Amino acid sequence: MTPHPSHSGAPASADSGHVTVELSEGIATVRFGHPKGNSLPSDVLRRLTATISQLGADDRARVILLRSEGTGAFCAGASFAELQGIADAPTGKEFFMGFARLILAMRRCPKFILARVHGRTVGGGVGLVAASDYAFALGDASVRLSELAVGIGPFVVGPVIERKIGLGALQALAVDAATWRDAAWAERHGLYAQVLDSANELDAVLDRLAATLARSNPEAMAQMKSAFWHGTEHWDTLLEERATLSGTLVLSDFTRRAIAAFGNK
Repeated sequence: MTPHPSHSGAPASADSGHVTVELSEGIATVRFGHPKGNSLPSDVLRRLTATISQLGADDRARVILLRSEGTGAFCAGASFAELQGIADAPTGKEFFMGFARLILAMRRCPKFILARVHGRTVGGGVGLVAASDYAFALGDASVRLSELAVGIGPFVVGPVIERKIGLGALQALAVDAATWRDAAWAERHGLYAQVLDSANELDAVLDRLAATLARSNPEAMAQMKSAFWHGTEHWDTLLEERATLSGTLVLSDFTRRAIAAFGNK
C-alpha cells in the first residue's frame, strides 16, 4: 500500500505519538502508535477522530482497518501524564471528550471499521475496539477496564462497550478492575468477532474480509451500519455528560493519589 497524501500524518516528535493512513484498493489502513504502549494522549485522539471523519467522507475508502504499532500492547488507554496534569473541571471534561469525540466519529462513519487487536488493551483502548464494527484478535489480546483502580470509572467508554458485550459483562470488567480477561472471554462476549492463533493467520483472514467489503455495495454497508447503531442517537449528549462526570472525579484527592501511584509503576 502507498500512503494517502491527503490523510497521512507524522508526529511532531518521536514521543508525541502518530496516526498514519494508507489507502489501497478501497481499504484505508489507519495505524496509530505511541512509545508508551500505544496509549492515547489528546493529540493522538484528535488525529484519529479527524482521520476517521475524513475517511468517512472519502469515496475512495470503502472499508477502514484500524491497527496499532508493534507486537506488544494494542492500546494502553489514556495518557497518565495528561491525567496527572488536569487542574480543573473544564480541563478534565475536555480530556475525556477526546474519547467521546472519537467514539462518536466511529459511530457516524458510514464505512465499516475493522480492528486488528494484539496484546493487552486497557480502558479507553477497550472502548476503541468496541466502537469498531468487527474486531479480529490474536490469542494474547487480553482486556481490562482499570478506571476504578485509579479512582474514576469507565463512564465515557461504558456505553459503547455495553452496546457490544452487554451490561453483565461490562459490570464484570468495570467492577473487577484489576483482573485481565483473556481473548477467549472477549470473543465469547462479542467484543472480538474472531480470535486467531498467529499473526499470519489473522492477517490472511482480515485481508480477505477487507477485500470483500471493499468490493461490496457502499450504500448497503452504510445502511447496515446505521441499523447496527440504532438507539445511539442520544450519545452526543450522553457522552458529554459522562465526560463532565469523569472530569470532576479526576480532581478528587483519592484519584490524584491513585493516578500518581499507578503512573509510577
